[in-house]
Amino acid sequence: MESIPLITRDRSFYRSLIQLAVPVALQNLITFAVGFADNLMVGALGDAAISGVYIASQIQTLVQLFSGGIEGAILILSAQYWGKGDLRSIRRIVSIGIHFSVIFGILLTAACACMPHAILSLFTGDPEVIANGVEYLRIVCLSYVFFCMTQALIAAMRSVEVARIGMVVSGISLVFNVFLNYTLIFGKFGMPSMGIHGAALATLIARIIETVVMLLYVFRMDHRLTLAPSDLLKTDRVLRKDFLRYGLPIVGGQVIWSVNMMGNSVILGHFGQYVIAAASIANTLHTLAYVTMNGMSSAVGIITGKTIGAGRIRLMKEYARTTQILFLALGLLTGLLMAVIRGWFIGLYSGVTEQTAVYAWQFCTVLCVTFVGTCYQAACLFGLVKSGGDIGFVFKNDTIFVLLVVLPSAILASYLGAQPWVVFACLKCDQIFKCIVAFFKINSFNWMKNLTRDESGE
Repeated sequence: MESIPLITRDRSFYRSLIQLAVPVALQNLITFAVGFADNLMVGALGDAAISGVYIASQIQTLVQLFSGGIEGAILILSAQYWGKGDLRSIRRIVSIGIHFSVIFGILLTAACACMPHAILSLFTGDPEVIANGVEYLRIVCLSYVFFCMTQALIAAMRSVEVARIGMVVSGISLVFNVFLNYTLIFGKFGMPSMGIHGAALATLIARIIETVVMLLYVFRMDHRLTLAPSDLLKTDRVLRKDFLRYGLPIVGGQVIWSVNMMGNSVILGHFGQYVIAAASIANTLHTLAYVTMNGMSSAVGIITGKTIGAGRIRLMKEYARTTQILFLALGLLTGLLMAVIRGWFIGLYSGVTEQTAVYAWQFCTVLCVTFVGTCYQAACLFGLVKSGGDIGFVFKNDTIFVLLVVLPSAILASYLGAQPWVVFACLKCDQIFKCIVAFFKINSFNWMKNLTRDESGE
């Protein structure tokens, strides 16, 4: 029987992990800071304002999840072709991904611009929260197309191991977003005080700047992928078929996850604005904790795709064992850190009521436990299994947990009159249960599949 070490001695794995993870983690941290700045500044306007923006932001979550599906397809396919050294196929894959992203962004923008009240009414019946959310959504929806294009281009660069540009672009966005938030929300530097309207306008302007900077880099400065504007108009019938074949389960998984996120909002929304605001605070802490894990998990995904594309299966098994140990340790450390800082973090929201702060403490306590599972299963199922080519398994697994475990248990708990924190725990319970599935799947090593074609298209 083949002996596989628990910890790989291949130094290039750790070197690549750090080189790829740090820029991605910093980009995620900066992206988080942009949302956090919005959250804090809008939070100063009161519970109804922060609840309205949180509900409206669930549409941005949908955009991020769908865009993440497209990014995932670009990354998984392109990273394997990168292992083979096939740049032509990567350029075609990127073009196909951008086409799908932009079409989705346009359709969702049109829907949100035409019927914002009807959309937000799906999440809550509180008229004050809906009114604030509509004011925010009508403007911020114009940013969706720019966001989708930027993220697709960042994914393209990551697939060829250029991760720093995403960090730089997000850093530029942070500077503009925070400055414009401060200026437009509170009426500084001679500008009128625009409140929620100003927060949305600041986000839109920052998204446009992101896209412009990313396009300038890709077309003028990059020397690795060497993408030209004309490449975005080209496609490939065979690769488009592959993109749909492997991309649809990824997008489907993201859609399922968006159903989960929106289900979270609907279920918690029926408790009223205090619980909605508390969920917003707790989920912001979760996003902060997710930064490092997501950066490392993305790095593992790139390494996985490149290694399998190059046909180095024995080495990939070593990497898989090492990844499990690293991310379990990271989860334990992060959960402990969240427990230490939760009181301080909630205290940053000076405009919320005492009742909201109590709920936020309870929700954050739940996250301290479930995040241990999040680190392990997300790295295993997304960084290894999905990037390794077994995309359908992850989609099926997510669908089963969301539709048969998470949402039904939360709905039942809510119906039985359970406390909000119990319902919140039901909404996060899959993060622990998925660890069992991930352990057996990873160590079966039946998830490594080469998805590339040779020059003849075979």
